[in-house]
Amino acid sequence: MEKQKLPNEQAVMILGLTSFIGCCCTSGVLGIVLSGIGIYLSSKSEKLLAENPEQYNLGALNTWKIVNFVSLGLSVCVLIYAIYMNVTGKDAEQREQLMEMLKQFQK
Repeated sequence: MEKQKLPNEQAVMILGLTSFIGCCCTSGVLGIVLSGIGIYLSSKSEKLLAENPEQYNLGALNTWKIVNFVSLGLSVCVLIYAIYMNVTGKDAEQREQLMEMLKQFQK
């Protein structure tokens, strides 16, 4: 009997990749959510593999689980930085500087 792929392997891969994009585009919030779901699904698949090791093939599940952990760490760092910038008011200063640069560029 041929070994099957784990059921959530492709979902873990997609969540890991999209969590990197979510990290950059949403100040880390979407990255935390997506990578958290990816880690949960990979843990669920690992339990399934432990119950039936002769039925399933591990494949690249461990790689994508690591990608999700890295994305989670990066997303947390980006979120902490965004909170810091908002609390200290430095984001407003950067916005003003950007507007001044755009006005100079338009001249």
